[in-house]
Amino acid sequence: MLPKLLHVKDHEGKPVDPGVTTDLYKKTLSIAWPSTVEGALMSIIGSVDTMMVGTLGAASIAAVGLTGQPRMIMLILAQALCIGTTALCARRKGAHDQQGANNCLNQSLAIITVIGIFMTLTGYFGAGWLMKLGGANEDTLDLSITYFRVISLAFLPSCWQLCICAAMRAIGKTRVTMVTNVTANLVNVILNYILINGKLGFPALGVKGAAIATACGTITGSLICICTVLRKGGYYHLALPRFDRTTVSGLGKVGSSSMIEAVCLRAGFLMLARLIAGIGTNAFAAYQIVSQVTSLSFTLGDGVATAGTSLVGQSLGAKRKDRAMAHSQVAYRIGIMVSAGLMLVIFLFRRQLALLFTADEEIIRGVTASLYVVILSMPFQNGRVILSGTLRGAGDVKFVAYCALLSVAILRPALTWLFCYPLADVLPIPHMAVMAPWIAFLIDAIVRDRLLAWRVNQAKWLEIRLG
Repeated sequence: MLPKLLHVKDHEGKPVDPGVTTDLYKKTLSIAWPSTVEGALMSIIGSVDTMMVGTLGAASIAAVGLTGQPRMIMLILAQALCIGTTALCARRKGAHDQQGANNCLNQSLAIITVIGIFMTLTGYFGAGWLMKLGGANEDTLDLSITYFRVISLAFLPSCWQLCICAAMRAIGKTRVTMVTNVTANLVNVILNYILINGKLGFPALGVKGAAIATACGTITGSLICICTVLRKGGYYHLALPRFDRTTVSGLGKVGSSSMIEAVCLRAGFLMLARLIAGIGTNAFAAYQIVSQVTSLSFTLGDGVATAGTSLVGQSLGAKRKDRAMAHSQVAYRIGIMVSAGLMLVIFLFRRQLALLFTADEEIIRGVTASLYVVILSMPFQNGRVILSGTLRGAGDVKFVAYCALLSVAILRPALTWLFCYPLADVLPIPHMAVMAPWIAFLIDAIVRDRLLAWRVNQAKWLEIRLG
């Protein structure tokens, strides 16, 4: 089984030489492991963050969780631009055009600065409306508004960090992003310990303390990123942007489709949050805990997808379609192997994972039941994340957006509603309403994985041209 899993073919369906295949695996792993470690550590640190907030009660967990989707909605434009930055910089790295990659980064930073200022103003002054949109109720509204207003003040440095890290990933410098993001999250956790319950002489600020810690961690990460591109001798260097039509057109071509995908995702996730919040505070708290555990799977898949995006983009920049196809297959196979290990770990420690977040037995039972469903979804979830990375590296983001529209914005919310409400009362399954979002998640993962695999196998993405 393992030799078959390791075997790859080029764009013409011909087997790749075993020696070349070994080199492809080494290159992919050299880029993937820092991103994977980064993702795993960030997920663990983020979980510790939730555990610390959890000491304040279920309402606090739910309130902080409710800020997630509005925050991601605010970041739609910035993240879409960063996907375009990664795709263009990777192509120019592959074509040995260092100056072109630098021009792309500097133009992206100028654009994202304007976006960041707009986000800060909207987030701070529109916090109340955004939290109500996210499904906040009387138990969580005031807490979620307090949290969101504070983190909004760090949206601009967050945008700078996203943009620089996107450019670094494009050229395979994933260790830089690992150090940046892990350091930022460690600052977050340390300040959480000090500010949430009041340590080392500081007052106990509760949810507001958690928000201050998050903002300070974000600013720290941004400063590290800026210092990296200011340092002499690096691949990138900051300069005043000189806008050119080719770069702006390329960023717009990839970014606009990425924005459509992001809008579909956020609309779908927002509907999910409102549906789940309607079940009750304990159910939403259980959903947040399971989300923290599944984020480990996401970030591991994202780490491998980052390598796929970078190497596919570089291969196409070097006009090596055979290598681009082979890299996509290598990344997918690595993702499947990672998923198998993670499935076993979560199965063995499902109850212990729940106990890390809460002592409420009702919530624990809901979490452990949901994790059985999550385990089944992991190969498909990681598969679709990695396949999406391949298509983004090639600039084929429209198809990824169409899949998001079909699956996340339509199929998944509809299935969540069906399992949460009508079927939860009919089917004699314990904790059905709590498990419902994850049953929908499983179906969503399978559908998108198969659609994206079909698209990659078509090989049309190998012919896409970018600026």
